[in-house]
Amino acid sequence: MDEVEVVVAHSERATLRVGDVFLKVDADQARIDVEVEAMALAPVPTPEVLWRKPPVLALAAVPGAALGRLGRPSTASPAAWARAGAAIRKLHDAPLPPWPGRGLEELAAELDGECEWLLTNGVLPADLVTRNRQVAEAALRPWTPVFTHGDLQISHVFIDGDEVSGIIDWSEAGQGDALFDLAVLTLGHEERLGDVVAGYGADVDLDVIRGWWSLRSLLAIRWLVEHGFDPSAPGCEVDVLRSRL
Repeated sequence: MDEVEVVVAHSERATLRVGDVFLKVDADQARIDVEVEAMALAPVPTPEVLWRKPPVLALAAVPGAALGRLGRPSTASPAAWARAGAAIRKLHDAPLPPWPGRGLEELAAELDGECEWLLTNGVLPADLVTRNRQVAEAALRPWTPVFTHGDLQISHVFIDGDEVSGIIDWSEAGQGDALFDLAVLTLGHEERLGDVVAGYGADVDLDVIRGWWSLRSLLAIRWLVEHGFDPSAPGCEVDVLRSRL
């Protein structure tokens, strides 16, 4: 009998693995609606939807292994990282999904609120927050929207050999900034950015990428702390912020 593995669990959602099936339990059915539709629209490998009985979505496991994990060195080859970049470019070149993503004003307001929370509660030193808030400004500029994954963490891209075998967790997909996806994928793995950009096949504004690294990390810390994760673990969000000093 297959054991039940808890992949992730917190107050908003949980993901369990039973054999080759992943069971995603989410009280927010709108988020699951986005995930299912995005996977159907995306021109890249995605998990097969086996069945859906709210609040549970059953997905087949994709072959291979994750490109890496935040806070750990990636053992994937440069070719695998480049193939990930090429897959992202294919997604970004696809027709836009019919629902919008977060706008510039919403992001700026959220960033201001999170920085205020970090400072008021003494979570991070003031100079660290202030410096990264300045760096984040580079990302807060108008962009031409593309079809973005929206949460393209390194652990969400699976590689079999050097080929992309699947991209998972599409609940944040929508219209957004192409460089946001590239930044999230390379968060904490800056040394791999050149490989990703080579596969992506387009010029990339590195200042904007750095801005997204800072912005993403500043926005994530409160959520991570409140849901039982440690953003100060080696190589994770706090270290990303420190690397900007």
